[in-house]
Amino acid sequence: MAQDGSAQQERVELPWSRFVALGDSFTEGVGDPDPDSPGGLRGWADRLAEVLSEFDEDFAYANLAVRGKLIQQIADTQVEAALDLRPDLISVCAGGNDVIRPGTDPDEVAAKLERIVERLSAGGATIMLFTGVDTAFQPVFRSIRGKVAIYNENVRKVAQRHDCIVVDQWALDELHDSRYWAGDRLHLNALGHHTIARAALAALGVPHELEPLEVPDLPERSWREARREDVVWAREHFVPWVIRRIKHVSSGDHIEAKRPVAAALRASRHGAAED
Repeated sequence: MAQDGSAQQERVELPWSRFVALGDSFTEGVGDPDPDSPGGLRGWADRLAEVLSEFDEDFAYANLAVRGKLIQQIADTQVEAALDLRPDLISVCAGGNDVIRPGTDPDEVAAKLERIVERLSAGGATIMLFTGVDTAFQPVFRSIRGKVAIYNENVRKVAQRHDCIVVDQWALDELHDSRYWAGDRLHLNALGHHTIARAALAALGVPHELEPLEVPDLPERSWREARREDVVWAREHFVPWVIRRIKHVSSGDHIEAKRPVAAALRASRHGAAED
């Protein structure tokens, strides 16, 4: 439940002044379009940074995440760049694109995550990690539920060893609802990203006024209409995704980080961020 943020924020001084987000499409904000945000995307990390900036007008935020990146690519291209920005709060959500690939070992992916955390810990920053979503609700990815669960246990183990904060997406039952997902069924929509921002604030112990958004009614459709939507989705989203995997092409090729420099945010009254 949101707290009396306006009063709380006057009394609370947060221990962080610079937040840097690392990762892939989840942290870039894919599925949450906003023409007023850099790269045309908002996402949970932007939403989190907007709230944190309400405590300190000089609070700085950078987002180095790029869609489609595997965990080794994140390690190679984002970690040192993050350390150069000297953050005191770092989020890392990585490994999801690896775990969903056939033949990958969640233990090996987690070992790479731990090496990332070890490097980032050298700067003394608070590090926030994420478990994966429970894929039981999604027929296409239901078969990898066991791999995701194993990876999640490793994430929790890494967090325990390195004193990291964990945002437990597996425990968010809301994310089993199709209304929290974008049309590609692979990325969260604005409602989903808003939910993750609230979960991250709760994990950090930050008082806030970010109320749950209203969930729209499920559209009424016949069985035939639902199957027709499945066919369209497979043609427009799933098949292209499979082809990219086969060709070793990433949706993030030639995409640059949307916020490569740590800069202050000013949250407007309607909740959008202004540079």
